[in-house]
Amino acid sequence: MKIALCYNVRHVKPDINNPQYILEAEFDEPQTIKGIQQALEKLGHTVFLVEADQNGYLKFKKLKNKLDLVFNIAEGIFGHDREAQVPAMLEMLELPYTGPSPLAYALGLDKAKTKEILLANGIPTPRWQVIKQVKDLKKSLIGFFPVIVKPVGEGSSKGIHAANLAHNFQKLKKITAKLLRQFSQPVLIEEFLSGREFTVALIGQPPRVLPIIEITFDKLPQGMPPFDHFEAKWLYDNPASGFDPLICPARITKRLADQIKDYSLKAFNALGMADWARLDIRLNLKGVPNIIEINCPPGIIPDPKENSRFPRAARVAGLSYQNMIKTILKSACRRYHLNYK
Repeated sequence: MKIALCYNVRHVKPDINNPQYILEAEFDEPQTIKGIQQALEKLGHTVFLVEADQNGYLKFKKLKNKLDLVFNIAEGIFGHDREAQVPAMLEMLELPYTGPSPLAYALGLDKAKTKEILLANGIPTPRWQVIKQVKDLKKSLIGFFPVIVKPVGEGSSKGIHAANLAHNFQKLKKITAKLLRQFSQPVLIEEFLSGREFTVALIGQPPRVLPIIEITFDKLPQGMPPFDHFEAKWLYDNPASGFDPLICPARITKRLADQIKDYSLKAFNALGMADWARLDIRLNLKGVPNIIEINCPPGIIPDPKENSRFPRAARVAGLSYQNMIKTILKSACRRYHLNYK
């Protein structure tokens, strides 16, 4: 097949003190893009590289008659609904692509809208509030502590640091004001659940749940809060640190595994996902799985040493990186009634 690999490329390493990184945190590094390209080529496909910059539409328009499918890992470049940009362009040009509709991409990026849909479908999610300006933050309205404070529409733990866990109103107010200034978007105040944390990858059409991953925090430095914040994900979990926080498959009871799978599939369908996605889950005090958020497109770093969560689950399921890519492609072809070649 003739496939366009559509992406946004990161030019700097994760660094919370680098403003350029803040802009590119969700983008993929060149090694990831190269790894996906090589996997597609090893599967026998012809690959066209398309960077999803402000000329993206014109590039796709020029390639339109040469393409069978677009493998989309682009995050979009500006705006609250930026992950919907590339899918919207492709729909306008009638080009098939991997992943869900523009609407699903936009909803998945918005943590508050995701929660509204989960709640409407009877899927547990932690309590939350959305604050648009500091003056709206009133002590009497916050009925749950501790809380995690997050930008409402960012991915890759962007803006979610260890210091974002607030146990009192004064710290909550300080973090909220900082995030409102930094990201110029509403802030999500979310109840912090003290139970175990998991991440769940889904793949295919119909979707199947890959082996569940538990994220552990016992090896974090003393004083680091036990949740999947920026520091835990990008600074401590890297090949140089020798720190592996992931257990896959998770060591849990069949009953809990079935609950997690059930809620994950329901959330995947309720949010209109397709082909692939990854969900973050945390247990409440009663051990009930709560969906925190959904990630699509999820990160798929090729190097196993990098602990990229989606490929890790795929490998445990018996899928090589190349076959993981093939499964996503075949899923998209099935949805569009295309013959996978």
